[in-house]
Amino acid sequence: MTKKTSQVSVEKNKAANFHSVALNFWHGAKLAAEHQYYNAAGVLIVHSAIAYADALCIKTKGKRAKGENHHEVVNLLDSIIIPSDTKKRALDNLSKIIEQKNIVSYHGDIYHKSDIDKLSRSFDRFQEWAEALLLK
Repeated sequence: MTKKTSQVSVEKNKAANFHSVALNFWHGAKLAAEHQYYNAAGVLIVHSAIAYADALCIKTKGKRAKGENHHEVVNLLDSIIIPSDTKKRALDNLSKIIEQKNIVSYHGDIYHKSDIDKLSRSFDRFQEWAEALLLK
């Protein structure tokens, strides 16, 4: 059974804006990591992944998740994208990324290069899947 997700309608042509925001956050994350601002890089990676997910939802269905719980976007993507092994792996990676949001933002933990490297691997896998769908 699919979990209920609160959604808001968005014009499908706005998907390109969300995609652009995702890329902007990702480029910012890389710059932050280069300067050893690892917590900033972590936050930007998380927000980039969420913007990618929103772009996919908007392009596919003209909706995006609107709740405070960012895992809702995972549920929405799961409900609108055709099942495949690559989808399952991509959504698993997105879930891992979102799980880091509260840790990097609110727990007072200090992120290190190794944390960002691990988060980036999950992000790279999710981004590759998202880009392929956004470019269709």
